[in-house]
Amino acid sequence: MRAPSAVLLGLALGWGACATHVSLEETSLARAGAFAEGVERARLVADIDALVAAHAEDTPLPCDLFEPGTDSTRRPVCHLTRDRARELVRARLESLGLRVTTHQVDDPRFPTTNLIAEIPGTELPGEVVLVGAHYDSFFLGADDNSSGVAAMLELARLAAGQRFRRTVRFIGFDLEELGLVGSTRYVRAFPDERIVASLVFDCVGYRSQEPGSQKGLPGFPLPPRGDFLAAIANEASRPQVEELKLLGARLQHVPVVAIVTPQEGSGPASGNLMRSDHAPFWLTGQNALFLTDTANFRNPHYHLASDLPDTLDPDFLTGVTRLSAAGIAYWAEGPLP
Repeated sequence: MRAPSAVLLGLALGWGACATHVSLEETSLARAGAFAEGVERARLVADIDALVAAHAEDTPLPCDLFEPGTDSTRRPVCHLTRDRARELVRARLESLGLRVTTHQVDDPRFPTTNLIAEIPGTELPGEVVLVGAHYDSFFLGADDNSSGVAAMLELARLAAGQRFRRTVRFIGFDLEELGLVGSTRYVRAFPDERIVASLVFDCVGYRSQEPGSQKGLPGFPLPPRGDFLAAIANEASRPQVEELKLLGARLQHVPVVAIVTPQEGSGPASGNLMRSDHAPFWLTGQNALFLTDTANFRNPHYHLASDLPDTLDPDFLTGVTRLSAAGIAYWAEGPLP
């Protein structure tokens, strides 16, 4: 997840005051709940360990690629790795029987490779339910963003071999930490996609029950304990965040705080709501939900060498992944018999 900028301007749907205008269809809810139960905690933990090991074995990008004077405290650019993590993600997806394609941009300074795997929809293949997470990390990146990649891989495992009315697409984004590079290039390359719902994971594994462990986003209050998932939407994705919150209330996997930022989210005071790979989708009018534990507003290990697996809460990550699985099943309308 990128370092913070500016303050935010948003409207909370709240942790108890979500004035929703949507309802859940009961048959679809039951199907989504059953699908979500397939998430396995042990697989999430194993994937985080494997991703962290991949970053540990990798060679960081050369420091001289970056401008002199780069703030190495907020963005420790001499410790950015992604090549081995990318190959691990590719191998995991291919092991599920999914065909992995690449979206590559051969920029002379910062080339990028986004990994794409999908399950074509049986009835509405042109309508896409998207799941994304960036695989580049500073240091070992257990929370930022091996937790998000592990969640994506677990959803891919559950979905592989299943049938959905809509297409389900999984994307590993490259170089999020340098300014949403991979996701921006992806959105520019595929401007006309029909995305009906999407989830972007970035830092979803850290929880604290301690009073005062959660900092409020600047200008915006949050509960004092960092034990919830933040689901952040713009106006285009308001229906989906309301549906996700309702799914959370019914299925009880993890507490959800839902936040909606006005219009496309790019107002002068909304910087902290635009800090991950959902932002390029918002700026082009696309649907995207940003799921996060709020990173540096909760996790003291953000962008530090101490961002290690033993600081994470596997039960929290399992709850986040189960809720997300329910959302994917609900929006993609499956699995089908």
